[in-house]
Amino acid sequence: MTTSPYGAPTAVRTAAPAAVATDLTKVYGQGETQVVALDSVSVEFRRAEFTAIMGPSGSGKSTLMHCMAGLDSVSGGSARIGDVELTALNDKKLTQLRRDKIGFIFQAFNLLPTLNALENITLPMDIAGRKPDRQWLDQVVETVGLSGRLKHRPNQLSGGQQQRVAVARALAGRPEIMFADEPTGNLDSRSGAEVLGFLRNSVRELGQTVVMVTHDPVAASYAGRVIFLADGRIVDEMYEPTADAVLDRMKAFDAKGRTS
Repeated sequence: MTTSPYGAPTAVRTAAPAAVATDLTKVYGQGETQVVALDSVSVEFRRAEFTAIMGPSGSGKSTLMHCMAGLDSVSGGSARIGDVELTALNDKKLTQLRRDKIGFIFQAFNLLPTLNALENITLPMDIAGRKPDRQWLDQVVETVGLSGRLKHRPNQLSGGQQQRVAVARALAGRPEIMFADEPTGNLDSRSGAEVLGFLRNSVRELGQTVVMVTHDPVAASYAGRVIFLADGRIVDEMYEPTADAVLDRMKAFDAKGRTS
């Protein structure tokens, strides 16, 4: 089996996508206060790929992630995880899908201070009454470099280590797709690079699908693909990005915004 330049096996890339948006629309408010956050967005997130979503403030990038992750309702169009249409699910089914098929990583680590690292990692499965796959869990812990820190509580860990726990927690349930919202926003550059490396390794070594919202061109360069939003629409796409290429593209958007 051959691989793409950024690690995803080509056989996986031709498989059904992990998530699909079709003419996805999200509108907030009514009348004069109405804001169109997403304007008929169509995009696929393929399995075993790392995709970054970028755009100026207010472009709709976080809204797109929240709608695709079932955290926010949609106003029109379709959002699917695998072959499951999110807009057809009631609240109970949506909660179950988020629990069973989606992993989340946020800027705030969201760890429980009274639990150690291992307990935080397995907490979602404990709540669901599911036993972790020990072999998979060991592989995840090794991938994110936490083998020697599992008995430590959050206050005994650095910010980077806490975010590694959050990454492991998102991976532990072997989700269909993992969404990360500015996962390095609270980290210094070294810790941020470590976490981004772990996310990239989860794609390359574990076959995970990762979608990350970020404003940082350096963070985006860890992804295999970057999609760019402006005014609620996808306006560009880049494969095998470099930080400089992403920064140049963002500067072009800023310049266009100033002259429009």
